[in-house]
Amino acid sequence: MKVSFIVPLYNCLPLTQAMLASLRATLPPGLDHEIIMVDDGSTDGTREWVQGLTPPCHVLLNERNLGFAATCNRGAAAAQGEILFFLNNDLVLLPRWLEPMCAAFARFPRAGLVGNVQLNHATGAVDHTRIVFNSKGKPEHDTTRGPGVPFYRAVAALTGACFAVRRDTWQKLGGFDEGFINGCEDVDLCFRARQQGLVNYVARRSVVRHHVSASPGRKARDEQNTARLVQRWRHALARLSARDWCRHHLAQHEEEPRDYPDLALARDCFLYRVRLLPRPTARILLGVHTAIEAEIERWKKLPV
Repeated sequence: MKVSFIVPLYNCLPLTQAMLASLRATLPPGLDHEIIMVDDGSTDGTREWVQGLTPPCHVLLNERNLGFAATCNRGAAAAQGEILFFLNNDLVLLPRWLEPMCAAFARFPRAGLVGNVQLNHATGAVDHTRIVFNSKGKPEHDTTRGPGVPFYRAVAALTGACFAVRRDTWQKLGGFDEGFINGCEDVDLCFRARQQGLVNYVARRSVVRHHVSASPGRKARDEQNTARLVQRWRHALARLSARDWCRHHLAQHEEEPRDYPDLALARDCFLYRVRLLPRPTARILLGVHTAIEAEIERWKKLPV
């Protein structure tokens, strides 16, 4: 099985060099692979440095800055591997990070995207075990690594900083939506995989370190990207956000529960929070949609 590693680059040359060194040091002997480096208009010497790389590294140069989604799509279009790995250039890959992710595709025939656990490089704290959704439908990193979770965890979504996908799955899904500008394209791709009946997984025995959001401009359009995501996947997000919405709703009156304006809703929230209800009730979903609608109205006032 051939594996393609696709690395989008935009400045941060020292981090790129360290990432490539860690990738080479952690690859299993004899692995058939290629490393596709796609430079997105770097100005710090990255562009000159990558042109000196030799096979199995291959280099693509964007004529101008296209953003994360388009850069990854270009790298994937050139890839020959059966499994595509997308790696941010600010990762530090640790021993045996690769094997659990590869094994997921043999173990789960309906696997969509496969991610892993990521640690903040500066602090060592857990930065990502999956993506969850808050009471307003916005994506956030789950940073918990609780006991009792299996080696592979089915998740709704995971970060694009380090993930793998079968090449034929990537092609069927159409790659990243380039309408997202450096944010939320990973969640959107996960949701499209779910829509096709696939299951996304996090391989919990695969651990890497990540210089979080090191690329210039990474957070510049977070609100616009989230608005695009929520408007596209509003109903799916409402269900995924329901448990946190219940937590938030109950917390508003926890000091004096008798002051709840709607005791039936409070009961529903409590039962759903403690998993005595299998799914959110209509009352809960109405509350979530109201919160999401308030965010949509706010987003309408943002610059395009």
